[in-house]
Amino acid sequence: MNIEALVAGQRDYFRTGATLPVAARRAALRKLRQAILAHEGDIHAALKADLNKSPTESYMCEVGMTLSELGYVERHLARWAGEKGRLTPMSQFPARSFTVAEPYGVVLVMSPWNYPFMLTMDPLIGAIAAGNCCVVKPSAYSPATSAVIRTILAECFPAGYVAAVEGGRAENQALLDQKFDYIFFTGGVAVGREVMAKAAKHLTPVTLELGGKSPCIVDATARLDLAARRLVFGKLLNCGQTCVAPDYLLIDRRVKEEFLSLVKKWMAAMYGADPLDNEGYVCMVNQKHFDRVMGLIDPAKVVYGGKGDPATRRIQPTILDHVTPEDAVMQEEIFGPVLPVLTFERVDEAVDFVNGRPHPLAAYLFSEDRGVQARFLRQMPFGGGCINDTIIHLATSRMPFGGVGESGMGSYHGRNSFDTFSHRKSIVKKATWLDLPFRYAPYTQAKDKLIRMFLK
Repeated sequence: MNIEALVAGQRDYFRTGATLPVAARRAALRKLRQAILAHEGDIHAALKADLNKSPTESYMCEVGMTLSELGYVERHLARWAGEKGRLTPMSQFPARSFTVAEPYGVVLVMSPWNYPFMLTMDPLIGAIAAGNCCVVKPSAYSPATSAVIRTILAECFPAGYVAAVEGGRAENQALLDQKFDYIFFTGGVAVGREVMAKAAKHLTPVTLELGGKSPCIVDATARLDLAARRLVFGKLLNCGQTCVAPDYLLIDRRVKEEFLSLVKKWMAAMYGADPLDNEGYVCMVNQKHFDRVMGLIDPAKVVYGGKGDPATRRIQPTILDHVTPEDAVMQEEIFGPVLPVLTFERVDEAVDFVNGRPHPLAAYLFSEDRGVQARFLRQMPFGGGCINDTIIHLATSRMPFGGVGESGMGSYHGRNSFDTFSHRKSIVKKATWLDLPFRYAPYTQAKDKLIRMFLK
């Protein structure tokens, strides 16, 4: 594929104005919805091939989430795209002040392999809703899903409007060498830095959805059985290959043993005594990733699980106890079904531990203590999170999702997706029937007095 020609073609298409009418944007979103529904079986099959996801997990975490976002954006689009009135200062009387949202133009969406359908479609929905043309680049690590995405988009849109580019590093580099008007990237920190460096050459604005080591803090007041159940859900969803999965556990030493026994109970209840025999258990995306995660497991610290099957790329849910901050498993985002356990005597120690590291994409607290909850909210920087649950904060179109610091910049979902892919112009429409003279030279004491009266 000639990527330079593709981007040039999209720029020509955007200049026709075909993407600007709100009716055209809504029609494009409806067409996308219809295609997703028509290919739902193909999407599930592709996610099974790439990650061994079951149809239920595929719908809950990928197709259903995408359809929900589509419906929400389509329902609210007309209001978001309209003019927004603002109060006009008396010094500018008579005038009307308002803002107008306009699309950036031609945008690039680069998506990861862990939720390859949803994390491609969700930003694309925002780009279309805002009136842009868009090139999407799905991950080469999820080839079956990338192929389905390409098919769906080709059925819905001309390549000059929306197009998918498949491939690996060569295609990534070729895309990043082009001048886009906006880049939306979801992936790891290392590649995120490269994307930002490439974008800087063209002064292209970016949104970076990255990751990091997201902590889960459990204090002595938590409802332990419910906390264990919800922690296991969040940790093992997609077999831990989730950017907002609880990466490690910080547990009050007084309740550690009881809590870990409950975590083990729920791991077995959800995935069986040995998940390696569970046909519905998600696998690592490739052998390299399997080997990396297995390399983070210290056999001397395993208190549950610890085994893997290279033939199926499955890794048992694994708990590592007596972990130290210096251990290998604490040096990088795990992105797998391995739960390191660290303890604290006082909640202050847990908060200080998290704050002493790069800001995480997510953080989770299980506590019935309102004072602890308040400190978690006010004194610990992180992208987003939950109190007494995990992961579900991103499952709504009504709140923004994004990172902070090394876990990312910018946000999306619902209205925030529309705003991310829009530039909002500020306009003052001045009346012509009156022109107050005090702003014009030559300046006098009388004019100075009037200016000071209005500007204070």
